[in-house]
Amino acid sequence: MSNPTSRYKLNLAFWGAVLALTTGCTTFTPVPVPSSNPQTLLSLLPSDVLLMGEQHDAPEHQQLQLQAVQALVQRKQLAALVLEMSEQGHSTKGLAPDASENQVQQALGWNTQAWPWQTYGPVVMAAVQAQVPVLGGNLPHAQMRSVMTEVFWDTRVSSDVLLAQREAIRAGHCNLLPPEQIPAMVRIQIARDATMARTTQQALKAGQTVLLIAGSAHVVRTVGIPLHWTTLHADKAPLLKVVVAQAADAGGGVTPVEGADITLPTPTRPPRDVCAELRNQWQKSTPSPANSKSSTSPEPNR
Repeated sequence: MSNPTSRYKLNLAFWGAVLALTTGCTTFTPVPVPSSNPQTLLSLLPSDVLLMGEQHDAPEHQQLQLQAVQALVQRKQLAALVLEMSEQGHSTKGLAPDASENQVQQALGWNTQAWPWQTYGPVVMAAVQAQVPVLGGNLPHAQMRSVMTEVFWDTRVSSDVLLAQREAIRAGHCNLLPPEQIPAMVRIQIARDATMARTTQQALKAGQTVLLIAGSAHVVRTVGIPLHWTTLHADKAPLLKVVVAQAADAGGGVTPVEGADITLPTPTRPPRDVCAELRNQWQKSTPSPANSKSSTSPEPNR
């Protein structure tokens, strides 16, 4: 009988291609977002937690995040900024408000290949300069291998949510994943949501708001972080609001996101066939993720 861990060993080049394609920003001149958006966000206050979901390669979404940080800081309302883009255990606590960007990146263990600093740096630095702690919220990379084989995570959500997560992982990776790898991927997704929920709970401060920034699939009430907050902290459930930024489709329309209190429309993104790009890069690096002997822990961009 084979070692169960070995069945989920994944190819480093393959996952590098996934991250490079789905987290990197294309060359694109941002269209200014409406100036009324900060007021739209502030209309959700008072709130203990504000979850902001983004599309990682849409610069307008990071602009909205910067506006949110600035608006909450001006009201002396921001308790902490929690990020999917940094691992749990990393923090800017103890840094001076005039800390350099290099110092901030080191404190957060920032991975510039996965998360371009020029994209997220202004958001992070706005909090640091206001002496608001920035906290890594994501599941630590060192824990991913064990999570992949822990069936415990299969029971943390309902069967409907588990099936929805499996389908989202499959579709989100362009049907390139061997079916036997999908359960491990879903466990990581669930563990990441639970970890971000725990980090955010620990940052709560009476009378203020914790702002969490993550991919939109992490923040929605139907499958993401809010489910785990109920599981983890039912006796201390905060007042939680969800905002999802969504780029308009080719026709300029935006469909409200299920499970979000507000869906913020942003301009249409340039057309891009991510699956074709991913397939092309992956084919150049390895014949099949299932046949690979090298390994890394997957971290899908969702």
